[in-house]
Amino acid sequence: MKRFASLVLAILALTVPATGRADTTWSKAGPVEARLVASVQGTGDLAALPLGLELRLEPGWKTYWRSPGDAGFAPRLDWAGSTNLKTAELSYPAPHRFTVLGFETAGYNAEVMFPLTATLTEPGKPVDLALNAELLICSTICVPQTVKLGLSIPAGPATPGPHANDIARALSQVPGDGRAAGLTVEAVRGEGSVLEVEVTGRETLVAPDVFVETDPPLSFAAPKRVFSDNDRRVRLRLEATDAPAGLELAGRAMTLTVVDGDRSMETAATATAGLGGTGGVAGGLFAMLGVALLGGLILNLMPCVLPVLSLKLLSVVQHGGRAPGAVRAGFLASAAGILASFLALAGALVALKAGGGAVGWGIQFQQPFFLVFIVVLVTLFAANLWGLFEVPLPRALADRMGGPEGHGLGGQFATGAFATLLATPCSAPFLGTAVGFALANGPAEVFAIFAALGVGLALPYLLVAAFPRVARLLPRPGRWMVGLRRVLGGALALTAVWLLSVLAVQVGEVAALSVAVLMVGLVVALWVGRGLAARWAGAALAGLLALVAFAVPATFGPSVGAAPAVTDAATRWVPFAEDAIREHVAAGRTVFVDVTADWCITCQANKKLVLDRGEVAKRLEDGAAVIAMRADWTRPDEGIARYLAKHGRYGIPFNIVYGPGAPDGIALPELLTEGAVLDALNRARGKSDGLAALPAKS
Repeated sequence: MKRFASLVLAILALTVPATGRADTTWSKAGPVEARLVASVQGTGDLAALPLGLELRLEPGWKTYWRSPGDAGFAPRLDWAGSTNLKTAELSYPAPHRFTVLGFETAGYNAEVMFPLTATLTEPGKPVDLALNAELLICSTICVPQTVKLGLSIPAGPATPGPHANDIARALSQVPGDGRAAGLTVEAVRGEGSVLEVEVTGRETLVAPDVFVETDPPLSFAAPKRVFSDNDRRVRLRLEATDAPAGLELAGRAMTLTVVDGDRSMETAATATAGLGGTGGVAGGLFAMLGVALLGGLILNLMPCVLPVLSLKLLSVVQHGGRAPGAVRAGFLASAAGILASFLALAGALVALKAGGGAVGWGIQFQQPFFLVFIVVLVTLFAANLWGLFEVPLPRALADRMGGPEGHGLGGQFATGAFATLLATPCSAPFLGTAVGFALANGPAEVFAIFAALGVGLALPYLLVAAFPRVARLLPRPGRWMVGLRRVLGGALALTAVWLLSVLAVQVGEVAALSVAVLMVGLVVALWVGRGLAARWAGAALAGLLALVAFAVPATFGPSVGAAPAVTDAATRWVPFAEDAIREHVAAGRTVFVDVTADWCITCQANKKLVLDRGEVAKRLEDGAAVIAMRADWTRPDEGIARYLAKHGRYGIPFNIVYGPGAPDGIALPELLTEGAVLDALNRARGKSDGLAALPAKS
């Protein structure tokens, strides 16, 4: 009988743990839902328990940091009704800046986990937590919400629970002293209502921000940035917006929270008198204009410019032997076409950003209609170079638009504009930094930076315009140019084939093949119509085929259900999953993230020259130690766009390495080298004791 009773008790004991664990449930209040979670399943002999207050907000809503800024209030927690709880200390992850109608606030959107440290009155005893959390949730309106939460943690072993990794990840996002993040505040200076914070980074700084807390509180505008030392040093200058008369920040104590993407730090400081320079807003912009100018110039040497080499080369050859004035005018017109195209791109990005859309360098290549437009345009350029058609305009208009005589300013302008469109699916050193700075600031900065990028790309044209006699060294145009035009037309045809391969990812292979057939038909129609009598009929048929091509994306729609494009080494690469990165790092693994797209030529060059060959490929194939993640941005993806923006990036390629030695990641340059990748993998690997997710005993 006793043995039977013992067996019954054992069976009952196996059914009880569901209520003997630190379980939790979500509680919803308006646009927010919340819950309490614990790292451990029992109190053990811990004097303090690691907990988390997790919030999930509906799209478009946000809540606030401990110092909310111009409006809002921080979470207010009431633990009345809890048992065996002495104190509960809330920690704040690094905040995000929100700028709306000139008001600056700091907080969180989408989701956030606030780490909590609960000190027990009697260690080893069970804990029953009762929390009333008062939150301010804002969108276009602000709604105070109160959520009632509870959590029971029984006595028993303090074994890690299912939320241990989540809480450990939240703790890693709380700003520390800067050593782990590789950030250092070198100087804090004040003069009147202006504050200047100088920050250095172990890695390149991308979009650094600083939040200032003073007593009594002051509100500050978003900082203006002045970069130096290869973007590893920045001077952040910000001004108090509600400064009382006679405010003097020099000598005032304050707390500074520096944030740069996933990296952050917090430090106490006292501002010294005097500012470090007179750069201010203008200095930061002027410094970045120089970076943009250099980035645009280097873009001429990038693989993405190869498809437009034929247009540039033909333009240069056509100027051989011409008068200096005509050469200067032609090259200035091409430069104007480049600059106008960059300003048009800036306007489109400003409008898209104002509408809340994802912005980035080259994102127009994610749109099937744009791809079809470029395919048609490239095909027409190739057909023109092959001599299949000329535009019969009146002589006066032909002289302006580059008609049959071939040297009008309108034609040169169009060549520059077209070169810009085909050069944008590519990033270059300095270009990513400049674009990131522009898109992280206002419309004025966007237009200024993109204008500088345009001037940089157009600089070779401008140099020839300044010294037009250089063109006289070229051979004079002649019959030899007929063969050259055919070769260059073939280069453009290959560009159209590449664009069709990108279109196949967007709308499927059948749709891309349909457009290809239509383009072949367009060329045949122009070839058949070369005779004088049938010329207009051929042109009309070609125009009809081009219009039909534009209807293909709408007919087929986006490609659905296609597997993520990884590479031919399908066993090496896994699809991008941002949430899994911290888990892999906590387990001691290194994570290599490659954000790429089929339309990004620099990305393809990085794969061919570095990632898919040699020692780098061997390291990435070691799936036990290195997790190779590939984020395919060929088609629009809001998750990837948010991930890039978090790192202050708005263009690709983007490669970053995480690991136990670099939990916040090591960002790599746009152009990869084997040495840079291997060095980052080695530094990120570091050492891991495998205990990152376990709570420490007090």
